[in-house]
Amino acid sequence: MDAPSTEEVHPMRRWLMLALGTAAQTAACAFVYGIPYLAATLRTKEHLSLTQVGLLVAAPTAGLVLALYLWGAAADRWGERVVIAVGLGAAAGALAAAAWAAHGMVALGLLLVLAGAAGASVYSASGRLVMGWFSARERGLAMGIRQTSTPLGMGVAALAMPPLSDAHGVGGAMGFLAVTCGVIAVLIALFAADPARTAKAAAEPAPNPYRGSTVLWRVHGSAALLVIPQFTAGAFALVLLVDVRGWSPVHAGQLIAVAQGLGALSRILVGRWSDAVGSRLRPMRQLALLTAAVVGATALATGFPSALTPPLLVAAIALTASTNGLSFTATAERAGPAWSGRALGVHNTGQNLTAALVPPVMAAVISATAYWPAFTLAALTACVSAALVPLPAASADRSRAARESGPAVVVRSRHE
Repeated sequence: MDAPSTEEVHPMRRWLMLALGTAAQTAACAFVYGIPYLAATLRTKEHLSLTQVGLLVAAPTAGLVLALYLWGAAADRWGERVVIAVGLGAAAGALAAAAWAAHGMVALGLLLVLAGAAGASVYSASGRLVMGWFSARERGLAMGIRQTSTPLGMGVAALAMPPLSDAHGVGGAMGFLAVTCGVIAVLIALFAADPARTAKAAAEPAPNPYRGSTVLWRVHGSAALLVIPQFTAGAFALVLLVDVRGWSPVHAGQLIAVAQGLGALSRILVGRWSDAVGSRLRPMRQLALLTAAVVGATALATGFPSALTPPLLVAAIALTASTNGLSFTATAERAGPAWSGRALGVHNTGQNLTAALVPPVMAAVISATAYWPAFTLAALTACVSAALVPLPAASADRSRAARESGPAVVVRSRHE
């Protein structure tokens, strides 16, 4: 007989764990994905080209990808709380060095790589922390809330970093990120708790879900392609508004913060929607097609600037953030408890590799042509993503079984 789940023993404490895990992920996302909001300052005060800025934007994500495996192994041995607190604290140190000791693009880039590598600890453990405290029947909601961390982190960065960098330079913005990560690391160390492990975690491993089926690979590929429109809109919206519409960086950052807040809300609503329809992949395909249409309209609005350009950018940022939670939950459900850690590791690595490539590649496209070809390319990748999503019938039984399987079991692995 299985031991009581963490949720059954502590029915209310799971919400504190969800809040802590989401806060940690938000802090990490603020610096991993928030460097685009320094673009105007880096170009005017540091005299960097758009391509150089793109390389700095990619630096934290590059560090993240390199360290995911090692932090996953550490989480296997020492647990989620220690891994998140130590990694986020180390990221705070690297960001503090970037704020007060970095001189030149190379030093700043290296410190951002180190910060991203340290922040990978949160990606490797916070989702497992949340999933371990919630039963399967609440998985969609819990993961939807946790996945709001990316747009929330980007929204915090969009709101805070332009005025801080305008008043205090790049160092002031980096100092804000360092303090934020440090505070959250202390809160995790003091109040987070690793979830209880049930007897199911010691069961015989399930068969390899990748053998004899392409479903997981198609989910991974589709989700990675959807990163392209998400990061094209998120990374270049501010500089587009400044260059094309003549906005100030502060006002552009405020608008993007609103868009990221809408993106966070979309992940919660979409998670609940997937629970209601009994499928993660059917909504994912529908949203991929809608993403292609909205990003395509945004490309048109950047080619022929008008009053519609800002609201279309807001819609693109909000909509492109909506599918992330669906793909993560679908991956975990398809893989099953014995393989979910490894499958999520493959999934997370693919998404972040794509995220690391998008800013410099799209910056080069924009520099060589204009903004509209980059957004057109992003819309086309959303179309390909929709075609890759497996038919709902291929995963409906698996999804239903996962929802009815009782308390969620989180198996420690080297990935997430």
